[in-house]
Amino acid sequence: MEIQGKIIAVLPLQSGVSQRTGNKWASQDYVIETHDQYPRKCCFRVFGEEKINNFNIQSGEELSVSFDIDCHEYNGRWFNDIRAWDVNRVDPAAAMAAPGAQPMAAGVAPAPAAGAAAPFPPAPESSADGSSDDLPF
Repeated sequence: MEIQGKIIAVLPLQSGVSQRTGNKWASQDYVIETHDQYPRKCCFRVFGEEKINNFNIQSGEELSVSFDIDCHEYNGRWFNDIRAWDVNRVDPAAAMAAPGAQPMAAGVAPAPAAGAAAPFPPAPESSADGSSDDLPF
């Protein structure tokens, strides 16, 4: 899956040593906000010190984040885990001009492109019997 937006929070780095394997681990969580009509926020995790350093995510950046969603159980409760596996920088101007990023004004339809057909054919001027009613009954 993929989400695009602006990083609004960089949470503290978490690290430790695995009790099972004895290996060191590190993870860091980030919050991204989309540019939809109704903006959504999503907290995702980058696991591994190498990935954290490679991605070098900073607050305020426009990113496109590819991630996997997984779920795990702990003490009878279930938790979602949204883990990023790829991060790409996005041009802020392009992110704001993306289709669907800006809400349209209510009741205003976009103008058709040059040479494109209008969404509805023009209404007929009058019918054969001289009435201007276009209802079929």
